[in-house]
Amino acid sequence: MTFKPRRVAITGMGAICGLGLNLKEVWGGVLEGRPGITKIENINTENLGVHIAGEVKNFKMTEELLPEKEWSRYDTFIHYGLSATNEALIQAGLKDNFAGYNAENIGAIMGVGMGGFPQIESTHSTFLEKGARRVSPFFIPGIIPNMATGLITLQFGMKGLNYTISSACASAAHAITAAAYEIMMGRQEVMITGGTESVVTALPLSGFNNMKALSKRNDEPGKASRPFDVARDGFVMGEGAGVLILEDLEKAIARGATIYAEVVGHGATSDAYHITAPHPEGEGARRCMAMAVKTAGITPDQVGYVNAHGTSTPLGDIGETNAIKKTFGEHAHSMFVSSTKSMTGHLLGAAGGIESIFCTMALHEGIIPPTINLDNQDPQCDLNYVPHKPVKANIEYALNNSFGFGGTNSSLVLKKYIK
Repeated sequence: MTFKPRRVAITGMGAICGLGLNLKEVWGGVLEGRPGITKIENINTENLGVHIAGEVKNFKMTEELLPEKEWSRYDTFIHYGLSATNEALIQAGLKDNFAGYNAENIGAIMGVGMGGFPQIESTHSTFLEKGARRVSPFFIPGIIPNMATGLITLQFGMKGLNYTISSACASAAHAITAAAYEIMMGRQEVMITGGTESVVTALPLSGFNNMKALSKRNDEPGKASRPFDVARDGFVMGEGAGVLILEDLEKAIARGATIYAEVVGHGATSDAYHITAPHPEGEGARRCMAMAVKTAGITPDQVGYVNAHGTSTPLGDIGETNAIKKTFGEHAHSMFVSSTKSMTGHLLGAAGGIESIFCTMALHEGIIPPTINLDNQDPQCDLNYVPHKPVKANIEYALNNSFGFGGTNSSLVLKKYIK
């Protein structure tokens, strides 16, 4: 008997970043070409070399999702993950009763790149100032990366598998892949997946800044992230969450769910080149995209849009451009490519989650998000990066790239759902 993988539908999404606190605000900001990068307000940056980020503003955990007495026990990345999951479940029509699904067949795999730095920093200060006895017994559960899925499954009553993937800036994309495979193989019927991150705080900012990885455009926050532009000078830190509900397509259709897109292909490779620098020709990225296209069972010229990793670093944008051209050939110059990090900043471990949402919305609504701040395109970056404003286009396949430190690469292919 031949095994036939189940098709994987996206039926719900939740988003939080510097552009807003829900999908409507975030996607609306993207289509407006509005920068979500501002002066940092939640921490004192006076003695830091960088003062800007895609910082989430005015977020507050709710009593409905977590009792107020427990808010301080869990780091902010866990709060973001809970909130975005709640929105995604509501959109999917799976909140509370799971629409008839058995809780044992609902699982969660999330991507978290770095974990609970805000609490690590504050607890370390307490430790130094007041001693070991004043370290909270909730410290460890509050900062470990896998508590993102742990608390999600606990608070929403899901009894399927739960774990977290940490692979730097490819974390969420790898998590989506792993979650999709669970449904393809029939082991789970619904999966909560994506990524969540909150590291706009002193230590990570200092570390990245001292690596000379961050933009120094402190006086022009909204113009600091400028992928593929000659004046780009580094990436801008972001934070937030992008959560997707994946579901067995046939069962989603049977219950009358809205199908936003399908997950159909994935590539994963290693550069084996450098711990932080990308391969100048994007060799690992090229193999990754080619693998994703092949597993989707399509040809390269069927991909209409690439949501690029596009971090706004001098070497990274050129390497990715080279990889796209080698993967797609002449079609690379006619397809749409954009970097939404120009508006959100780089959400690190959560990037693949929120950017897969942008790909999903592009397919579902027939509109390609722009790359803002692309005022003077680098001659070495010579593709159609959709400058400044979105473009209406009815495309069938979109590809999302996520590349991380350690040379880890992930590419996801999503398909427009056609009844």
